Amino acid sequence: MRVVIAEDSVLLREGIARVLTEEGFEVAAQVGDADELQRAVKRTKPDVAIVDVRMPPTQTDEGARAAEEIRAQHPDVGVLVLSQIVEARRALKLFSERPEGFGYLLKDRVLQIDEFVESVRRVGRGGTAIDPEVVAQLVGRRAAEGPLDELTPREREVLGLMAEGRSNKAICDKLFLSPKTVETHVNSIFGKLNLPQAPDDHRRVLAVLTFLRA
Repeated sequence: MRVVIAEDSVLLREGIARVLTEEGFEVAAQVGDADELQRAVKRTKPDVAIVDVRMPPTQTDEGARAAEEIRAQHPDVGVLVLSQIVEARRALKLFSERPEGFGYLLKDRVLQIDEFVESVRRVGRGGTAIDPEVVAQLVGRRAAEGPLDELTPREREVLGLMAEGRSNKAICDKLFLSPKTVETHVNSIFGKLNLPQAPDDHRRVLAVLTFLRA
């Protein structure tokens, strides 16, 4: 799996590159600003672009805007956004437009190397990886009444983990539930959200979009 890393902190950029190289990734390019990122993606055609939200010259949203352009111009490239803070509106915009192959992680909350590596792999395979804190803030913006009101607290918990990009097995491990129980909750969520019959991966994406837009 080929990655491009866009991070203006040389130390952090080199650290990410070393970790991913040791895990078998090919680091196709390392760049320090949004313009270099755009050129690197066009030149190397990576599976994943890891993008810092705030980059030179203004250290505001250059990285986030570059992520939007990459997703528009290179739909086959997964984008994993790294941020210091939760920018819920931007995260929701990026995810809602096309959830496949998208991740949003908070730098200070990446505490396990293996979880970060798995997030990169998941995004590269077309999945999602959303930090739980981002999910929590988006949930906090939920209207008093909406499509999620029919869900039980446990079903909302399961749906929240789905929004982070976790598989049924990972949800089992997190909540200490049996595979059959998790499958029952997932099917109940699909039914209560009135999602049509379709491959489960597609319905998971629709369920998460309903969750984040509510």
